[in-house]
Amino acid sequence: MAAVLIQVDGSARFNPGPAGVGVKVMAADGRTTKEISRFIGNRTNNQAEYEAMLLGLREAMEHAAEQVVIETDSALIYNQLLGRFKVKDSGLKPLHARCRELLARLPRITLRLVPREENKAADKLAQAASAAGAKPPDRTAEGSGSFPA
Repeated sequence: MAAVLIQVDGSARFNPGPAGVGVKVMAADGRTTKEISRFIGNRTNNQAEYEAMLLGLREAMEHAAEQVVIETDSALIYNQLLGRFKVKDSGLKPLHARCRELLARLPRITLRLVPREENKAADKLAQAASAAGAKPPDRTAEGSGSFPA
């Protein structure tokens, strides 16, 4: 495979709260080959962004591509992974370390920071996953739904 483009995004409702990740994988010709929308439990938004990056990096490892580009709209994650920003949050340090480990195993990878408008597909997938996790439980089986007068 010549090249792969992977778009990643994370979403957390209420920050922290129900979170999801979205990953869109595209072939060199622009054809979508895979979309992932996954609920990941309660996380902060930045944790969800890192979880999305990890999932994107794992997808990159599965493709025998000459070149892989991963796009994110998270300036924090992008700059931390490039070493421009320090990772101060203890909740992000292990996620950052795992991302760096995977990046070291992918010699032909490029990280690209893109505007939010250019990452809409991954954002939609992440939002759908976090929304699915945020739904209140169905309580219709608990009673008749009538209240005493």
